[in-house]
Amino acid sequence: MTVDITNIAAVTDKLKGRHFDVVVDFIAFNLNDIEARLELFRGKTDHYIFISTASAYQKPLQQYLITESTPLSNPFWEYSRCKIDCEVRLMEAYRNEVFPVTIVRPSLTYGDSSIPLAVNSGYTSIDRMRSGKPLIIPGDGLSLWTITHNSDFAKGLVGLCGKKEAIGEAFHITSDEVLTWNQIYSYTAEAAGIEEPRFIHISSDLIAACIPAYAGSLLGDKSHSAVFDNSKIKRLVPEFKATTRFKEGIARSLAWFDAEPKRKNIDYKGSALSDKLIQAYERGASSAIAEFKC
Repeated sequence: MTVDITNIAAVTDKLKGRHFDVVVDFIAFNLNDIEARLELFRGKTDHYIFISTASAYQKPLQQYLITESTPLSNPFWEYSRCKIDCEVRLMEAYRNEVFPVTIVRPSLTYGDSSIPLAVNSGYTSIDRMRSGKPLIIPGDGLSLWTITHNSDFAKGLVGLCGKKEAIGEAFHITSDEVLTWNQIYSYTAEAAGIEEPRFIHISSDLIAACIPAYAGSLLGDKSHSAVFDNSKIKRLVPEFKATTRFKEGIARSLAWFDAEPKRKNIDYKGSALSDKLIQAYERGASSAIAEFKC
């Protein structure tokens, strides 16, 4: 059965007489979506799993290790704030009407068809490196970050499905591998066959000021270290273990792109903005150095 979830009349008709053991919702992003889901699935599922986001966790962190009890707050990114609003409404439905919800918060999750970098993600980053152009790394590249392969995320998610102990609870599901952005970019270059990649470090504040589209993702998420305590998911789903190291996973991604030229979509506009920012940054740096030499 296939139906457009935004076509409420069609969905309502398709759901008549049906009941689901589990509903997993990846595409609810705001309160209107959640209200519609509540109307659709009240009494029709034993378990509703809402895919939220680990970017909802408070930034900057008060403690470096993120647990499910870390406060939710993100003044920099509307996407994260909307997900927080969704969580609040769903937990209200759980308390007031026993709606069987579980919250899942993934961190940066990728698969064979994605290349998860902080700036110029996707195949655009590979095209730039293979063309001899530099990639921007936010800050000094030493922030600690967690990237999770979707095959590992799936182990935790599937393990939660149908578990009554998970209802009314929140879980993040991430890798235990922690890398710096410098390492992440270097492993990506290695997978792309680039022996001497060119990286340039630019502060997240400057990137966001010059290219506002990056503001939420950087200032509200990727410019901060993100290290997760996965004890909670492991207690309830003992079989969950992230086994795909980033170096292995990104090599699989590059093999996927290189296997079919049509997959190599390039964001030329985004790449041009990176060139413009790099040029402006280097002019400013050269000017400052010259001034201090006087």
